Amino acid sequence: MKTFFLLFFLAFIVSVPSIAQQKAKVDTVFFEDFNSKSLDRSKWNVEVTGETVNDEQQAYVDSASVLYTVHGKAAEGAKNGALMIKPKYLPGYTSKEQKKYDFISGRINTRAKMEFTYGSASARMKLTSGEGLWPAFWALGEGEWPACGEIDMMETVGDGSWISNAMHGPNYYGNTPLTFRYFLPKKSTVNDWHIYSVDWTPDKMVFKTDGEVTYTVTKAQVEHYGKWAFDNPKFIILNFALGGGYPNGVNKITKPYFGISQATVDKIKAGQAKVLVDWVLVTKPKE
Repeated sequence: MKTFFLLFFLAFIVSVPSIAQQKAKVDTVFFEDFNSKSLDRSKWNVEVTGETVNDEQQAYVDSASVLYTVHGKAAEGAKNGALMIKPKYLPGYTSKEQKKYDFISGRINTRAKMEFTYGSASARMKLTSGEGLWPAFWALGEGEWPACGEIDMMETVGDGSWISNAMHGPNYYGNTPLTFRYFLPKKSTVNDWHIYSVDWTPDKMVFKTDGEVTYTVTKAQVEHYGKWAFDNPKFIILNFALGGGYPNGVNKITKPYFGISQATVDKIKAGQAKVLVDWVLVTKPKE
């Protein structure tokens, strides 16, 4: 009996290091929990509309009316505060390119302030559902698109039951096979808090929602279509688009706006369309 317990104990202590090794062997590259009174410009760039892409209906502006931090009850459960992106209905808004829009919204990135190659990127987010609402958490490389490589950790275009993951690069972009629609567990929607993430290695992307693997793409799978565009540094982007090609491709709505329903317009007018970001984290394995 003593021999049995000795062997059991030795087996247990041998297993302890392997368990410990599975925990937090990472270095933090970037962390933002939006706990300041306003957006930290040392970490984030605010984008202003230049050329409109994807037939989107909003202009991106640098304004605290659509892009700001919230705390307490307004943070809706984010303890240290959260980023709020809340689009506004503003008919006739004119960009510096003299293009008119009926909506303004927000888009931020870490370009030239934090860029990383390989590792894990995650964000805890709470979204609003509604036909044509198109928030995203993604990463992009420098240079011409799509050769620069794009990683979409989370996109949704209004149906609260699912989010999508995607990868875009040379000869595989738009509605390519390298996309996946993940349906959230029953009784859960994008209106709840979720953690969206990607684990990026030199030969694979593993997308996750709340720690559950949703989609895996290998380098070999990508190179069936074109060059693997994911060995270069990427920067993080958070944005809230309205309407455009992707929403329209799903909902087929053209009026009152391309990809946006009247119910969603009413939701925006009422200030009920919003994106909350609790935190953003980028880590790399310890060397």
